[in-house]
Parts: sequence; C-alpha cells; structure tokens
Amino acid sequence: MLYLQVVAAVIAGIVVGYFFPGFGTSLRPLGDGFVKLIKMVIAPVIFLTVSTGIAGMADLKQTGRVAGKAMSYFLLFSTLALIIGMIVANVVRPGSGLNIDPASLDASSIRSFVTEAHSHTFTEFLMHIIPTTTAGAFTSGEILQVLLISILFGISLAQMGKAGEKILDFFKSLTELVFGVVRLVMYAAPVGAFGAMAFTVGRFGVSSIGNLVLLILTFYLTAILFIVLILGVVARLVGFNIFSLLRYLKEELLIVLGTSSSESALPGLISKLENAGCPQGIVGLVVPMGYSFNLDGTNIYMTLSALFIAQATNVHLGLGEQVALLLVAMVSSKGAAGVTGAGFITLAATLSVVPSVPVAGMALILGIDRFMSECRSLTNLIGNAVAAIVVSRWENSLDKQQLRNALENKKISHQAPEIY
Repeated sequence: MLYLQVVAAVIAGIVVGYFFPGFGTSLRPLGDGFVKLIKMVIAPVIFLTVSTGIAGMADLKQTGRVAGKAMSYFLLFSTLALIIGMIVANVVRPGSGLNIDPASLDASSIRSFVTEAHSHTFTEFLMHIIPTTTAGAFTSGEILQVLLISILFGISLAQMGKAGEKILDFFKSLTELVFGVVRLVMYAAPVGAFGAMAFTVGRFGVSSIGNLVLLILTFYLTAILFIVLILGVVARLVGFNIFSLLRYLKEELLIVLGTSSSESALPGLISKLENAGCPQGIVGLVVPMGYSFNLDGTNIYMTLSALFIAQATNVHLGLGEQVALLLVAMVSSKGAAGVTGAGFITLAATLSVVPSVPVAGMALILGIDRFMSECRSLTNLIGNAVAAIVVSRWENSLDKQQLRNALENKKISHQAPEIY
C-alpha cells in the first residue's frame, strides 16, 4: 500500500539524515528526481483535464461562472489566512526578546531572493501567464500558462459541436494514458520521499532550528487551527467532515510532507477529487488556479514571519502599519505566485515594499525555512481540495453520495482513472 510505504520511507529518511548526515545529504537527487518526474506529467494532466472538462460543460457561461466563484473564494480565504497569521503573531509574539540589531545580520544570504522578488511584479506576473508559443506553455513548467492554453482549447472544442466529438474522445483516451503514466511514476514515491527527507534532516539538522523553534511551532499550530477550525467549518457547511477528507488524501499529504512540494501531489489530487464527485471541468479549473491564487499556508507564513522579524529586531509596528503590511502581502502573494520557493520570495517582495521591517531580517529565518515549507505546502494542498468541493457545491454539480462514498472508503460507482 502506497500510504504505508511512504510513511516507512519518511521515517527511514529522518533516521538516515539524523545519524548519517553526510550520506543523507547525498540522497537529494532521489527527492529531486521524483519531483521532476511528477512535474513532467503535470502539463498534460492539466491540459487534458481542463480541455475535456470545459468541452463537456453544459454551456460556456458555466466556465466563466466557475472561474469567478473560484477567484472570489480564493480572495476571501487568502485574506483570512493573512489576517489569522497577523493575529497569532501579535498574541504569541514569537520574536520578542531576541533583541537583534539589523546591522549585525548578513544580508548577502538573502540577496538573491530579494532580487527575484523584485523581478516578479504583479504586471509582469500577468504578462507571464501568456506563453511565447503554444508548445512553450508545456515546456516552461508554468501551471498558469498551461491552464490558459487548456481553457482556450476547451472553449474552441466546445464550439465545434459534433465535429469536435472525435477529438474529445481522443483526448479522453489520452487522459487514461497519461494517468497510467502517473500510476507508474507514483511507484517511485517512497524512494523520492526517503531521499528528500534524508537530505532535509542531513543538510539542515535539528541544530539549525535553535531558538527559532517557537516560530516553527507557532506556524504549525496556526496552520492546524486554520485547517481544523476555518476549513473545518466550511467543510461542515458543505456537508462533509474535514478529517474524513484528510484521511482520503493521506497519500498525497504524505508525498507533500516528504518532498516539500505540493506540485508532487497535483495529479493525485485531481484524480481523487473527481472520484469524490466533483465534476472534471470544475476540478480542472479550480485546482490549477488555486495552486497560484489560493495559498493559505503561504499567506499565514508571510504575515507571521514578517511580524516575527519586526519583533526580533525591536521594530514596533502600529495597527496602521500592520494593515499596510497586510495590503501589500495581498498583492505580492499573487505577484510571485507559481514561483519556485514562492513563500520566501513573496516574503522578500512584501518586506521590500514595507520599509519599517528590515529585509535583512529574513536571514534570521533562512535556516529554518525548509522546516516550514512542508507545512506551507500541506496547508495549500488541503485548502485547494476544500475549494474544489465548495465550488462544485456552489454550482450544484457535486455528487454528494459519491463524495460520501469516497470519504467513507466505499466502492464508487463511476470513477475517474485511478492512480493508486
């Protein structure tokens, strides 16, 4: 069973990294290789899922309506995540007492992140969604570029009517083929999780956490509360239990935990949401969009880390300055969306615009960022799973019985291609 294999691999990776740090560090290619294998199939999975889903919708107006509802949901809960991170930082104050002089910090270690953050303005981000060529969207690895091409092809296919039926059938056959490839790649998940975890523990070690452990614990507890309380209430209103959803997605969550990459679970997430009664077209739109616009974990991390740096360097931020920080974070979290290491880069972009908090303070959390990236990715994944179910419910397209069967691990009558 994949779940047990990944659990064993993660534990083994931690043991190897702790007792044999040099060897554990050398295992990084195993984790990186698995993530690359998954990223290799993400583009065709998104293209085929979205294009066939849109072509199969009752009318094209539904496509725009679904996208609009998804963006409204993303804006609401992304903002809520930012606010929660800010509230917790003010209550717990994890940076208080460190009394660090910003001038004593080595800013050279974070200079590359600041440079990359400046190179991803919101306007450039919007222009970057448009690929240079159609083929380029599939080779660039940019999810939003593939999503744009998929939407255009899906709309065009829907407008062809009967003439497009043969193409649609061909695309559906290709979908089964691609998910077959995903199934083969997933056999390597335990190896990838083992290598990635061994590298993380071996390279950074427990000692690198040091006196920043309070920030890490605060972030993890805040993310857990967000999932259990906020997303839990949303789930209950829609008609399902958040813990049942977590059990249903346990393989994907463990893969994300092992690899620190939410993209590694994207194909599996899409397939499982379809199996749980969410229409293919809605899943295909909401989930890829959410990977760039619905980053709940990243947003909690941003405001929590920004205020931690301010507290650690004895910078007092009034309510007005904190609100300004929140507004900047709302924009910058979209401007750097989809960028590798987006959490740290987005934080750099936010602090660069808010002069009150020293950007050099990011050097304080650089060493522990890897330990928080797993939680960011896990929270982002769960948030997008809930979003897809909610939007499906808003569209009155959610098969409640199929969702109940999936979450209760009962046999499902009509499934999308399985990958496990």
